[in-house]
Amino acid sequence: MRFGVLGCADIARRRVLPAMAAAPDIELAAVASRSPARAAETARAHGARPVSGYERLLADPDVDALYIPLPAALHAVWVEAALEAGKHVLAEKPLTTDPARTRALLERARRRKLVLRENVMFVHHGQHRAVGAMVGDGVIGELRSLHAAFTIPSPADGDIRFDADLGGGALSDVGLYPVRAAVHLLGPGLRVAGAVLRDAAGRGVETSGAALLRRADGVSAQLTFGMDDAYRSRYELWGSEGRITVDRAFTPPAGHRPRIVVEDAAGARTVELAAEDQVAATLAAFTAAVRGGDTVPAGGELRDLLAQADLLAAIRRAARDLTPAAP
Repeated sequence: MRFGVLGCADIARRRVLPAMAAAPDIELAAVASRSPARAAETARAHGARPVSGYERLLADPDVDALYIPLPAALHAVWVEAALEAGKHVLAEKPLTTDPARTRALLERARRRKLVLRENVMFVHHGQHRAVGAMVGDGVIGELRSLHAAFTIPSPADGDIRFDADLGGGALSDVGLYPVRAAVHLLGPGLRVAGAVLRDAAGRGVETSGAALLRRADGVSAQLTFGMDDAYRSRYELWGSEGRITVDRAFTPPAGHRPRIVVEDAAGARTVELAAEDQVAATLAAFTAAVRGGDTVPAGGELRDLLAQADLLAAIRRAARDLTPAAP
């Protein structure tokens, strides 16, 4: 499959482009930027062809699929343009900043018989399947709650994640991970019981936050996220008879060997798994979808994508409704 890349974002240059260049069934054909120099520099590093301007890449007949790592607020317009140009699309998360627009783009992809996927990579890592199997086997008894956190140190001044007009802010950038973990591990029916978003002085966007989700049966998810904090990438599942802890849960390096800690009445034990490259696994899933004609995610994957979009919007609404008025 011949891929073109729409933009030269950090996540593309650090993780996705090297994985594309190494994949046996992917040709990294072209990299587009509004800056010819930046396109040339990024393309050269991976043996691709530089393209000046996004529109020229959309019209390129030698490109089958587009990877779109642009700022979140630009996803919808360029995903739509890519689908209209007849390209399959892998878009960085979140797919859009509006649940209704997300649904509309999925329907457009379905009608045009093109594959559209949101690039949430951690769900393709086998450590989470292993955790799900443990829960299903009753290793920790009856599931009670999820506690998940993803926090990172502050990006540099001027980073696009501090630009509200580009869809910046901690909720979309890092809050998405614990939200998706909740829907991935706890299943359907989650609702927002409360939320807080904290705006750091002078930033113009929220830099941290927390949310409480619950299912009708009382199972809850306590989520913490931030981009002005010490690094943390972790979740714990609590049950009636024990606890499962996963560290480095969301962005593990390809060589990382996951260590799942299980605690119960007999004490604590560690289950070590083989290293996996979740970026390569995500690309493999995308190319398989194209080969199989699976235009939009099916079953649980589609349910999770839509639940994530709805919950992110609901968290923002809840936080706004709970914000005290200025004195």
